[in-house]
Amino acid sequence: IRYMLSQELLASHPETRLGRLACCSRDSALELCDDADFLENEFFFDRNSQTFQYVMNYYRTGHLHVREELCEISFLQEIEYWGIDELRIHPCCRERYYRRKEQKENLDVRRVYEPEDNDEDFVGAACPALRRCLWDLLEKPESSRAARTFGSLSVFFVIVSVINMVLISLDLGEDFGVSDVGFGALLLFDALEYVCVVWFTGELALRFLCVRDKCRFSRSIPNVIDLLAILPFYVTLAVESLHGGSTELENMGRVVQVLRLLRSLRMLKLGRHSTGLKSLGLTITECYEEVGLLLLFLGVGISIFATVVFTLERDLPATTFTSVPAAWWWATTSMTTVGYGDIRPDTAVGKVLAFLCILSGILILALPIGVATINVNIIRNCCLNQRLMWGFFRARTVIM
Repeated sequence: IRYMLSQELLASHPETRLGRLACCSRDSALELCDDADFLENEFFFDRNSQTFQYVMNYYRTGHLHVREELCEISFLQEIEYWGIDELRIHPCCRERYYRRKEQKENLDVRRVYEPEDNDEDFVGAACPALRRCLWDLLEKPESSRAARTFGSLSVFFVIVSVINMVLISLDLGEDFGVSDVGFGALLLFDALEYVCVVWFTGELALRFLCVRDKCRFSRSIPNVIDLLAILPFYVTLAVESLHGGSTELENMGRVVQVLRLLRSLRMLKLGRHSTGLKSLGLTITECYEEVGLLLLFLGVGISIFATVVFTLERDLPATTFTSVPAAWWWATTSMTTVGYGDIRPDTAVGKVLAFLCILSGILILALPIGVATINVNIIRNCCLNQRLMWGFFRARTVIM
């Protein structure tokens, strides 16, 4: 693509590459460009032509803008080549540019200083070939057909475990009118529970035996989730085997029943096999400031509206605002647009206040959506790039 710029315009920016090119001699010009035709007064640059449009606009208007779909790191490399400082970016694009640049740099630093479990090095360890083979089988579904089969089986057992947990909670006699096969169904459900727990336990044990750094493995959030998903089963089994009818053990049994709720964490095991769930977790981590700001706005709004509506409604004979905590509950359900209706204002002023509370909740909840969407796109692209790089590495290894 051919662009035309006057020498006087370029010379007005002597700190840039093109400004130096407009003022230098022929011998020095070849050091600033890739090729040149001095008869036609044309200079060739083997660079991105789309980005150069913004560079040319900077020379003509003095304002440097950044399109939203451009990669910030790539744009920074381009403007550094042309000798333009990033401080020249116009204020309308500066905040978005620096925010997204900081997010990408944080992700890059995290990948460098916090290596993931699938980057294990078994050089010098006992049985390195066997451990590497098992590790690839457990952690890298793209490495072989057996690894893909193993990953599919892991997803299958997670789904079976969740469905089994739902079926155990049902009363087949009352819900479906099934009375003859109730005991047999319970035995089948228990057998499925045992099979799933054995699979999850073996999977976690193999990962723990393969990894070299046991401490880092134990601190990893996915591994903690895997442990919490199977731990209630063993605790329940131990308590039930020791149950002798005493009050202490009965109370322990009630605690164990509560611990069984942790089995729902098995659904989070799907995050090992889903790029979307991984990007969601990283997005929540990256957006903690926005989430904290959202909670702060909600807390301030709930406190204000709850106090005002309690002052307006507390003197009515049949009021449902019996206390400030009750008003807090009403303000919370109203600002989050749930609206149970168990507590509601009766006066006209109170209803107007309720309308303002609901409207404020909608506006406050919509504030961090834009930032979260940007983070989702950035992190999802980074996760996909990791998978593409792994596929490229495999293909390159095969070719070599």
